[in-house]
Amino acid sequence: MPDMLDTLMGNLLVPTILFFILGLLAAFIRSDLSIPEGAAKFMSLYLLLAIGFKGGHNLGQYGFNSDVYLSLASGIILSFALPFVAFALLRLITSLDPLNAAAVAGHYGSISIVTFVTASSLLELMNISFDGYMVAVAAAMEVPAILSALWIARHFAQNTNKQMVKVPIRDLLANGSILLLTGAFFIGAMTQERGMDMIAPFVVTPFTGILCLFLLDMGLSAGRSVLESRHLLRPGIFIFGMTMPVVGATLAWLVGQVVGLQTGSLFLLMVLSASASYIAVPAAMKLALPKAETGVYLTLSLGVTFPFNITLGLPLFLWFADWTG
Repeated sequence: MPDMLDTLMGNLLVPTILFFILGLLAAFIRSDLSIPEGAAKFMSLYLLLAIGFKGGHNLGQYGFNSDVYLSLASGIILSFALPFVAFALLRLITSLDPLNAAAVAGHYGSISIVTFVTASSLLELMNISFDGYMVAVAAAMEVPAILSALWIARHFAQNTNKQMVKVPIRDLLANGSILLLTGAFFIGAMTQERGMDMIAPFVVTPFTGILCLFLLDMGLSAGRSVLESRHLLRPGIFIFGMTMPVVGATLAWLVGQVVGLQTGSLFLLMVLSASASYIAVPAAMKLALPKAETGVYLTLSLGVTFPFNITLGLPLFLWFADWTG
């Protein structure tokens, strides 16, 4: 037990996670600390570009093989399946109606790219290797969960106008975060060492510092989201927001054991399955399920699950992946 606690504390006491906690504390004490919107947008774009390019560069060194295809298939299957698990859990422990439960469930099969970037940075700090193609797995897990959520809404939400539950495929494929992440990934794979040599001072050297500042801003946003919408966080919903990440990570661990992922990549698959989208899926739900309550799914994903994963989930999942690896 002491070794476990020492490992968990070591995983927690890193600059990225501590800056996120600082942002949470600043929000809770109602500090006037803020990050300019333009700067936050730039940092978001930078992180997507950097993590995508580095992942593509790593893949370019090894090429496509059966491990890549198995990992991609695993991620897609998990993304399709997790909303059904989330929907069943929501109906069991909360009073949400089927429409809102379906909208929330879609967020828990998709991914939080910021959580993924933070997890990747944690692995680098701990000198734990992982497969570069996990970036492609992250991108592949964005859309399937949305399709599952819309199917659930069509079949279980009796008061839903089924004509309005449409799949906004073009909007999903044109989503800026997905487009930049996958585009940078393929550029990194095509340019390989030559490309990395050219932009390493931009995508490698300042990466951790910018991530710390970005997570400070995310802590502020998450904390303020909780303060503004705390009336929505009924006990069952709050419990779901912290239980579903553990359920998702556990299912991903089982899949990763079958596929044979090493510790670093197994950890990232667990993180992807534990996270909840607060960018791509909310935009899709507004279009496809306009009657669903935006405040419920945004508060859950950004105000409960995101802070839980960054502060407790990542250290716990890394310890478990390493312990069982």
